[in-house]
Amino acid sequence: MPAPILTNFAARRVFLARHQLADTPKGDLAGLVDTLGFVQLDSVNTLARAHDLTLWARRPTYRPPALEQLLARDRAVFEHWTHDASVIPIGSFPHWRHRFARDEVRLIDRWKAWHSHEFEDRFEGVLRRISDHGECTSGELAAGEVRGKTGWWDWHPSKTALEYLWRTGQISVVRRDSFRKVYDLTERVIPAELLNARHHPEQTVDWACSGAIDRLGFATSGEIAAFFALATPDEAKVWCRAAFASGRIIEVDVQNADSSLRRSFARPGLLDEPVPDLPPRVRILSPFDPALRDRNRAERLFGFHYRIEIFVPEPQRKYGYYVFPVMQGDGLIGRIDARAERPGGILQVRAFWPEAGVQMGKGRTALLLAELDRVAQFAGCDRVELAEGWIRNPLAG
Repeated sequence: MPAPILTNFAARRVFLARHQLADTPKGDLAGLVDTLGFVQLDSVNTLARAHDLTLWARRPTYRPPALEQLLARDRAVFEHWTHDASVIPIGSFPHWRHRFARDEVRLIDRWKAWHSHEFEDRFEGVLRRISDHGECTSGELAAGEVRGKTGWWDWHPSKTALEYLWRTGQISVVRRDSFRKVYDLTERVIPAELLNARHHPEQTVDWACSGAIDRLGFATSGEIAAFFALATPDEAKVWCRAAFASGRIIEVDVQNADSSLRRSFARPGLLDEPVPDLPPRVRILSPFDPALRDRNRAERLFGFHYRIEIFVPEPQRKYGYYVFPVMQGDGLIGRIDARAERPGGILQVRAFWPEAGVQMGKGRTALLLAELDRVAQFAGCDRVELAEGWIRNPLAG
């Protein structure tokens, strides 16, 4: 059956507005995290940590200690797993019990095959150590243990046990010290009223699917499932069928950047809402920004093919291995290779590659330079240093 069409112009703006990139968000930082649903954490600190850059792109007054305080002091968020490690509004904790129960079964067999050691033998000892002596890090527990040699993720046995106990909700992250997780028993971290709350699995699926479509604006059932990764793809399909039948959602054809149409779901009335305005400011985004996390969707919606080239050998890289997406208005205008050299207080800009068809005139270049000045200040640098010929031909790589 024909469905109403959401034009690419409107779809981009709706999508970015739902991701809080249309204007400076109102309210406190906890409210911003709640509106986004979660903020992905990442340790890479080339320019700034991914989660800090995500929040700063939306709230220019944001500084990293504010998120640390939300977790460690205010307990307004907790750290756990969505599609990756994330900070999540504390009120969502009861819904994660559904995830804990699922991971308790799913991860034990997977990790037995993955790791060469018997990490499950360490569960009792790890829990007793934390119960008797309080919070600890993996390094404190793994002293003297032999780590495997198959790669970064081949953890010490006690580190594996800690991660499993965390993923299954038995222990929680109290805080991060220099980005190192500090763990304690969950009952010492999560407020009692949330610790003791329970939801039926069907309630959690409804909460997760409803929250996903509200935050995305429009989505397929697969995109709805992937948002929090609490509902399985099959559960999301069942939810979409029931929500469509009851009129809670409608079908729309979302126009992609190449003019093709993608059948999606949206709330009734979405097409009647005014198309959001977007500021002309240039923004440098985190590679893990929630608006760009789904690389395939970013390519469909914005025509922006973006991958991190960490595992691409140097001679074959088209760009630097860790480049940052650059947005202006409702478009991705390029990617930039920038690094904070903090001992010297310099933000080094090695290259900026405009997207094909993007003209770097004086006005747009001035806006990009203004953003680089803001990023430098945020990253703790005194000045920006531009490499010779830093604005590249996008086709030259």
